[in-house]
Amino acid sequence: MDYPNDQAPGAPVRSGIPEHGRVPKYYAVKAQIAALVDELGEGGPIPTERDLSERYEVARETVRQALRELVLEGRLRRQGRGTVVAGPKLEQPLSLASYTEGVRRQGRTPGRSLVTLDRFPCPDALAAETGLTRGEPVWHLERVLLADDERVGLESTYVAVARLPHLDTDFEPDSSFYGYLGAHGIHFGDADERIETVLATPREALLIGTPPALPMLLIHRVSRDTEGRPLERVRSLYRGDRFSFTSHLTHQ
Repeated sequence: MDYPNDQAPGAPVRSGIPEHGRVPKYYAVKAQIAALVDELGEGGPIPTERDLSERYEVARETVRQALRELVLEGRLRRQGRGTVVAGPKLEQPLSLASYTEGVRRQGRTPGRSLVTLDRFPCPDALAAETGLTRGEPVWHLERVLLADDERVGLESTYVAVARLPHLDTDFEPDSSFYGYLGAHGIHFGDADERIETVLATPREALLIGTPPALPMLLIHRVSRDTEGRPLERVRSLYRGDRFSFTSHLTHQ
């Protein structure tokens, strides 16, 4: 098989072109627009669908499909009635480091906007998953995640009221929850984490400000403190077009 010498290691093999060489028309247009994206740089305006269809001599629906995929991949973003080149994705480490730390490392300003903070008796499903006692009071903290004031995710945290009895009065909703835990002498020991791709519900899409069809990265985390006691259960939803995740692996 013929591989180009300048192919990037992370790129699709043979640029995604099948061995029989028949390339869907929209994909060929997508490759041409992607090259244009590299030339324009972040924030650069993309020509209109009409201009692109004339430039590449294809139907507007073909251009529309190419643009739609580039938006879903995070290469482009909608701005008003037009489309512009998106910035690089945020890289979030798969670790017990906080969202705040991950965003700051990339020169962005993290933030959070409170949706709700309430308490209720721990239901059976949450008790079984975390080791908390059925019926004991738990907090539910829900916040929109921000990066430079851009809405990029939605986070729900469940924690026992007994561990943080004054969460509703002395916690600043736009601050780091992990920082708050550390200030109260509570430290992480270990966690179990699961990642999957999902579509946002209509409510989630409204809170994050994205179309319901935009793929999301969903992380489930159950954490314990250094003594092995249940600490938190987190459901974090991240925009698939704005986030990627990294992890360092070692042989054991």
